[in-house]
Amino acid sequence: MSKRKNHRTLYLVLISLFLFTGIVIFSVFFLIPKGKEYRTLRLESKKEQQLIAREQAKYDKAQEKLQTLKSKNAHTMTAFSTAFDPKKFTKNNHKDFEDLYLTEIEMGDHNGSFKVYEVNATTKITSPQIFYQFLEKINTSDWIIAVNFPIYFEREGDRIKSSFTMKVHRNAI
Repeated sequence: MSKRKNHRTLYLVLISLFLFTGIVIFSVFFLIPKGKEYRTLRLESKKEQQLIAREQAKYDKAQEKLQTLKSKNAHTMTAFSTAFDPKKFTKNNHKDFEDLYLTEIEMGDHNGSFKVYEVNATTKITSPQIFYQFLEKINTSDWIIAVNFPIYFEREGDRIKSSFTMKVHRNAI
């Protein structure tokens, strides 16, 4: 019986050595190289995640700035898409003046995105305050308008006549 125990022990030791050798060979030729590859890939992945996070932060900041600018300049953006109507302009601003005339001036050298109008206005005032209020109203109007200088004021009795030109953005739709 002792011979049998020795054979079993020998078989058990041989099988253990075979399995241990297999595990060592498996570790050396497969796990260690794949582990190194895994670590390098993990480092690359972390670098890319940091880069993505940095770019996402830049994108979020730019998007926030865009939304701020959009909300701050919503009126201007709407004004760019609104076509200029000389009759509506005259009707809206006629209450500030006794006479308000709008005449389109043909310019041969403009690029097509602006129309030029000459505005002649007469009002019964002793100071140009109403005219300055008119300029403020133009700034908040539904159109993109630039008043060109000089602005001419001429006094006639108790009235002040004003004459100036303005450029109106023409909607290219």
